[in-house]
Amino acid sequence: MAENHAQNKAKIISEIRRRFEAEYMAEKPDKYDPRDIERLQQDDNWIESYLSWRHNVIDETLKMLDESFQWRKEISVNDLTESSIPRWLLEIGGIYLHGYDKDGNKLFWIRAKYHIKDQKTMLDKKKLIAFWLERYAKREHGKPITVMFDLSETGINSIDMDFVRFIINCFKVYYSKYLSKMVIFDMPWIMNAAFKLVKTWLGPEAVSLLKFTTKNEVQEYVSVEYLPPHMGGTDPFKYSYPPLVDDDFQTPLCENGPITSEDEASSKEDIESDAKETLETISNEEQTGLLKKSNPTESTSKAEENEKVDSKMKAFKKPLSVFKGPLLHISPAEELYFGSTESGEKKTLIVLTNVTKNIVAFKVRTTAPEKYRVKPSNSSCDPGASVDIVVSPHGGLTVSAQDRFLIMAAEMEQSSGTGPAELTQFWKEVPRNKVMEHRLRCHTVESIKPNTLMLRENALNMSDKTNEDLYLQLNRLLESNRKLEDQVQRCIWFQQLLLSLTMLLLALVVSFFYSMYS
Repeated sequence: MAENHAQNKAKIISEIRRRFEAEYMAEKPDKYDPRDIERLQQDDNWIESYLSWRHNVIDETLKMLDESFQWRKEISVNDLTESSIPRWLLEIGGIYLHGYDKDGNKLFWIRAKYHIKDQKTMLDKKKLIAFWLERYAKREHGKPITVMFDLSETGINSIDMDFVRFIINCFKVYYSKYLSKMVIFDMPWIMNAAFKLVKTWLGPEAVSLLKFTTKNEVQEYVSVEYLPPHMGGTDPFKYSYPPLVDDDFQTPLCENGPITSEDEASSKEDIESDAKETLETISNEEQTGLLKKSNPTESTSKAEENEKVDSKMKAFKKPLSVFKGPLLHISPAEELYFGSTESGEKKTLIVLTNVTKNIVAFKVRTTAPEKYRVKPSNSSCDPGASVDIVVSPHGGLTVSAQDRFLIMAAEMEQSSGTGPAELTQFWKEVPRNKVMEHRLRCHTVESIKPNTLMLRENALNMSDKTNEDLYLQLNRLLESNRKLEDQVQRCIWFQQLLLSLTMLLLALVVSFFYSMYS
C-alpha cells in the first residue's frame, strides 16, 4: 500500500515538472530565476510542499508555483544576504528568529511597534521578511514555524494592512506548509475590524491557525522561558545587532579537535581525571555530610585534599534540576550557570542519564561554536548509565544570555557500534522524528552562586539552605522588577490609546465641518 502511494506521488511530481515546463516556461522562460527552475527539477520535497498545500490538485499547484517563482525573482530571494538589508532595519529588532514554542517550532517574531507605515521602506521590509524565511527554509527543510505577532504598544501609525497581507501571502503561497500557527498578542480593539479582513486572506483552511492571546493566554502556546517579561515570561534575551540573532545550532569547538595551548595539552588528562575524582568526592560527601561535621580531623584532611584538586580545576556540584525526556534525563533542566570571569568559575556541567533499555547516542550543539568547548560532544550512553559533559568558554570569551545549547539524542540498535565512524553514520541515517531534542540557555552568575555550579571552598563554608535563600531573594527582586515594568508598559499603552482616540475624534470633527461647509 505504502509502495503504491509512493509511486503515485512520484508520477504526480513528474507530471507537474513536465507541465510546468510546457505550459509556463515555453513562452517566457526568463520570468523565473534559473536556480529555482533547477531546484524544481531536483527537489521532490519542494514540489510536494506546494502540492500538499493545494490538496494534490495539479492545476492549482502549477498556478501556485508560477506565482511563487515570479515573486522569488522579483524580490531576488536567492541573492538576499545580510548586506542586502539596510543596517538600520536589522538594528531596530522588529523582525527576527528566536526561541521555540511548546511544540518545538521556531518562533518568528514580528514586533509591530517598530513598524511605521512608509512606502519608501516597504520593499526593504519585505526583503527582510523573505531573508529570514529563506534562511530558515534552507536550514530546516520544511519544519513548521510559529509567527509571534506582537501588537503590544502599537499605535495607529503601525497599522499597515498591505504589509500584513504580504506576510500572509508568504505563508499562503511563497512558503507553503511552513506556518504552524500565528499567535496574535495583545491586539488593540481598534484593530478588530482589520483582522477580520486578515481571516479572509488566510482562507478557511488556515483561519484556525490564528491564535488571539493576552498575557494570560499566550503561555498556552509558548513556555515562559521563551517569552519576554512584557508577555509574562522570563526570557532574559535582549535583541542586538550585529551579529544576526538566530539559534543556529552548530558543532562545538572541541568536537572537531580544538587548538590547545601547551599548558592545556600537558594537563588535559590530569584535569579530566581530577574532575571525575572531584565529582565522586562531592557525591560521597552529600551522602555522609553529618558524619563529616562530627569529625573535624577528617574535614581538615579533606580540605587539604580539595586544595590540591582546586589548583588544577574548579570543582563542580552536580545540577539539581532535571528535565525528564523519553530517552534521557538532562540536568540542569533549563539553564547552564557559568561563573563570572572574576570568580574563576568558568566551567559548568551537564549530566545525561539514559532511561531506556538501549544505547542512546547523543550530540551537543551550540549557537556559538567558536566560544565553547564541550567534552564529550558526540558520544553514546549505555542503558541506565550517566554521562557528565563539561562545558567551558574558550579563550577567555564571555558567556552571553543569547547563547543556547541543543542536546540531541536517539536510540541505537543493540548491534550498532559506538565508535566515531559508527556514530557519524548513525546520525546521517536516523529519521528526524526519532531524535529527541532539548535546549538549554546560558546564564552568568555574578555574586550569587546557584546549586548547579559553585567553588569547592564555598561548598564547605556555606550551607545549601543559605544559598537557596539568597537565590529566592534574587528571584523575588526580579519578579518585582517585572511587575514594575509591566505597569510602566500599561501606562504607555494607555497613553497611546488616548492619543489614537484623540486623533480619531479630531478626524471625525474635521470631516463633519468639511461636509457642512462644502
